[in-house]
Formats: sequence, structure tokens, C-alpha cells
Amino acid sequence: MDNKEELFLKYEFAKRMLETEINILMEDFVFHHKYNPVEHIKSRIKTIDSIKKKLQKKGYIDTCDNILRHVHDAVGLRIVVSFLSDVYDIVSIIKKSRNLKILEQKDYISDPKESGYTSYHLIVLVPIYLENKTEYIEAEIQIRTMAMDFWASLDHKIQYKFPETIPDDVKEKMYENAIVIKELDKRMMHLNDIVNKYDK
Repeated sequence: MDNKEELFLKYEFAKRMLETEINILMEDFVFHHKYNPVEHIKSRIKTIDSIKKKLQKKGYIDTCDNILRHVHDAVGLRIVVSFLSDVYDIVSIIKKSRNLKILEQKDYISDPKESGYTSYHLIVLVPIYLENKTEYIEAEIQIRTMAMDFWASLDHKIQYKFPETIPDDVKEKMYENAIVIKELDKRMMHLNDIVNKYDK
């Protein structure tokens, strides 16, 4: 493919399909369990500039073929949930989807990044139905708690301020805060377990 306009149109189709599929899965879960774990869902398509920077960082020139081969999160969807246990419930729901194909999964909750970043990532193939064929477009789904999302938002701003190298003292403080966030998630899940006992 050598037409970026066509490629980004397909990304838009994939984003809409992914949004619809996730919303249906979530509504079905709420209907059957009488509980909504989702705080909010946000989706986006990476900008052309952001994709260019990612390719340059990986050492590739900016072509449609390279975008398709090396940029796996051009289409992204983030699901923010209330509690830690909800993350894994959502992952299980998505894995059961008949329309989404799981290509890759990374559990940064069990195995955090060096910076302290925690989240659960899924790379999926999303079907888009065109005039005379069906194509599959890669997308990334991130599932995280509100606490994880708060930390990741701050981390993103810090990465933006220090595009080259983050000072060691800043890294250290960010990692310390990541530990606090992890402990907070555990405490909130424990509190939720106590509340649920009263419901029963």
C-alpha cells in the first residue's frame, strides 16, 4: 500500500469497529453480572507526526508499508476500570470475542516496565468490511485501573519534558510513586472485597 489517505481511512474504520465491539462486550457483561467495571473508554488514531517519530526511532523511513509492519498501535483504545481484578475480567472478555483476533499480550502489571509503568496491553486484529473484501487492521488495547492511568498520564508528561534522557532523580521518584500506586490498587481491591461481602 502506498496511499496514506487510504491507510488512515482504514484506521478510522478499524477504530469504529473496535469501539463498537468493545461497547457490545461491555454492555453484555453488565447485563449478565449487574456490575459495570468500566470507568471510561477512550480511543484514538496516532497522528502522522507521532507515527513518523516512532518509525524514525526504530530506524525506518516513513512509508505505508513500514507503518503497517512496524507501528502496531496506530489505532489505540484504552479501557480504564475501577479495580485491579476488573483488569483481568476485561482481558478475559476480550479474549472470548469472535471478531477480534489476539496477536500479542503484555502483562505489565505482573511484570512492570523498568520505569514502574503498569497496564495490560493486547495487540488485536480488527476486521473491516470493505466493498469487495475483508481486511484486518492491527490495534492496541490498554486496560488499566484509574490509579495506573493517573500515573501513566504523569509519566507521559515527564517523557515529553525530557525527550532525550530523564534525570536519575526524576526516574527514582517516578518509580517510588509507581510502588505507591500499586499498593493503592491492592488496598482499593481489598476494600471492594469487604464491601461485596455486605452485598451478599
